[in-house]
Amino acid sequence: MSEKPAGDGLWWWARRRSAVLDVGLAVVSGLECAFGAYGLLRDRLGWGLPVTVVCVVLGALAGASLLVRRRWPVVPVVVALVFVPGFFGVVLLVVSLYTLAATWEWPLRRARMVVLSAVATVETFGMVLLAMTEPPEAPTAEPLPPNWVLAVIAAFVAVGMAVAPMVTGLYVGARRRLVESLEDRAQGLETELTLLAEQARERAWRARAEERTRIAREMHDVVAHRVSLMVVHAAAVERIVPKDPAKAQQSAKLIGETGRQALDELREILGVLRMTEPQEQVEAPVGGLAELPELVEQSRVAGMAVALTVTGERREYVAEAEQTAYRVVQEGLTNAHKYAGGARVSVLLAYVPNGVRVSVVNECPGGAAQVALPSGGNGLVGMRERVVALGGAFHAGPDDGGGFRVEAVLPSRLRRPVVPGG
Repeated sequence: MSEKPAGDGLWWWARRRSAVLDVGLAVVSGLECAFGAYGLLRDRLGWGLPVTVVCVVLGALAGASLLVRRRWPVVPVVVALVFVPGFFGVVLLVVSLYTLAATWEWPLRRARMVVLSAVATVETFGMVLLAMTEPPEAPTAEPLPPNWVLAVIAAFVAVGMAVAPMVTGLYVGARRRLVESLEDRAQGLETELTLLAEQARERAWRARAEERTRIAREMHDVVAHRVSLMVVHAAAVERIVPKDPAKAQQSAKLIGETGRQALDELREILGVLRMTEPQEQVEAPVGGLAELPELVEQSRVAGMAVALTVTGERREYVAEAEQTAYRVVQEGLTNAHKYAGGARVSVLLAYVPNGVRVSVVNECPGGAAQVALPSGGNGLVGMRERVVALGGAFHAGPDDGGGFRVEAVLPSRLRRPVVPGG
């Protein structure tokens, strides 16, 4: 039993025009059944008027059963099977069988539909055959055709009245269910597309957030180290100007060079941000493992007691891996400038079998006066994210000797492939 869909319908009709159609069919069927009952009982059987009137009313009510064909499709079929042997109810039979086949799903109620269709076929065949084999009343009437001809004609009529509406209803019902399934699938696809669009917007938002984080991290890496060196040099200049003007002049020159380097790197990053090619992500030029000696020398000139140790056979890594290792050392040196002024610092670059390892270890700070440097607290966090994103391992924490260690290991799969003959 199907539920009434939303619309402008009335009772169990989905639309008002469906109600008008059923009312029209019920009127036609009711008139046919009423006149058929009158002709059978009054003219052929010769029954009295009161019984004839009752049967006419029942015939009209039988035809009116088509009003409920959409709600209870089996009711008009059963009523038609009751009245068809009386030589009337053809419209009722055809419409009710069609409605039953179009409404009931064939795989689920196959046996019931076959039984009802078979009963209707047998009844129709018998009714037609009996009507044609009835002996003529006039003695001069033409003789009847052979019985087998009458049987064939009755079979064709029975198939047309009982089987054809059933087959047509099955086709229409299957087509209707196919259209409904396609509509449901279309709605499902529309919902899925909506979800995909929402996911795409969310991914775009996450990509923008990640890009902002990456840019902020790059700006931090560029500014923090250079500005830390500039602050250290400025503090040194302030202390030694009265005592050693020549050295103070040298430190001022280093401040200028460091500032220019910071500005150049900032311009490179801002240049990348202004680029409009979305095809591939362009990284601002950043130093690699080969530039570590220069990076360490800058800290040594700033007054840090720092030593660089390189072990293992030199191997080239992809640009992103070398840049990350460079940034780890840069961040370690920046931390040493901030929190371990005057302490000895050791920088290690080791090419090991499972990859490359870089570490910056400062000893426990002594009594030397430290320059207060600002800190955002995000440098080491950013380094950890970079290293882990490449599949490496990162550690930052106190060392056994009381100092502090910043260390990263990048896997060997990040090595740059060797080009034969290159």
